[in-house]
Amino acid sequence: MKDFVFKKRFGQNFLTDKNLLRGICADACIDKDDEVLEIGPGAGALTRELCDFAKKVVAIEIDKDLKPVLENIKLNNLTLIFDDVLNIETSKIDDMFEKEFKLVANLPYYITTPIIFKFLRESKKVSNITIMVQKEVAQRIVAKAGTKDYGLLSVGCAFFGEPRILRNVSRKMFYPVPEVDSCVVGLRVERGKFDVDSSLFYNITKTCFKSRRKTILNNLAEAFNFEKNKLVSLPFDFSRRAEELSIEEFVILTKLIAKFSEAGKNR
Repeated sequence: MKDFVFKKRFGQNFLTDKNLLRGICADACIDKDDEVLEIGPGAGALTRELCDFAKKVVAIEIDKDLKPVLENIKLNNLTLIFDDVLNIETSKIDDMFEKEFKLVANLPYYITTPIIFKFLRESKKVSNITIMVQKEVAQRIVAKAGTKDYGLLSVGCAFFGEPRILRNVSRKMFYPVPEVDSCVVGLRVERGKFDVDSSLFYNITKTCFKSRRKTILNNLAEAFNFEKNKLVSLPFDFSRRAEELSIEEFVILTKLIAKFSEAGKNR
């Protein structure tokens, strides 16, 4: 790897500490019966450990310049795919696995939210997500209502489970050394945790957080062309801002909006 040119656009910072790599596998609760999807294997250090723990590993890498490095691993339970994971249909990724799979990834800042939402919202088989992300992103993922880090990412993750920071990782553990520390975040996926349409829930939540300084009344009225005087007649406090609402309150709001919209269609 000494001649490899690290690409800033892919956020390439590789891990090499064997104890940390094995610790991440333990964080993900991987055993010999598990199938694992690794996104962004990089130079393959974590990939080797995952293959040692799991029954099967599918690793998707966007940087084709890493092909000779990764293909040199030569493990029977490893399948390598060189593509942008965001360009692959989630159903096709699901089909690569016989049963539920666990997702493990070391994600750069720019791709964290799209990947999390891709698999939480679209995958039928992902059962557990263990990701290494920048510390500030980790804090946003696990943030609670009323805090400055609370936002769409926080609510979106909480809708599918209870994300937790599993360990802090110093920037000195990476090569090249990044400018920030990282955290390992874990989320056990709970489908059907809330009895509400997930697509509508996402649209409502995204709308409410669109302009954080506006009340949810103004955001919803503008986005869906609702009449404000009719919205405020619903049993909900629309004068608040999105960051004040708990996950449970967003669920209640989604159910109310669903009934409100349906009633409007039937008039």
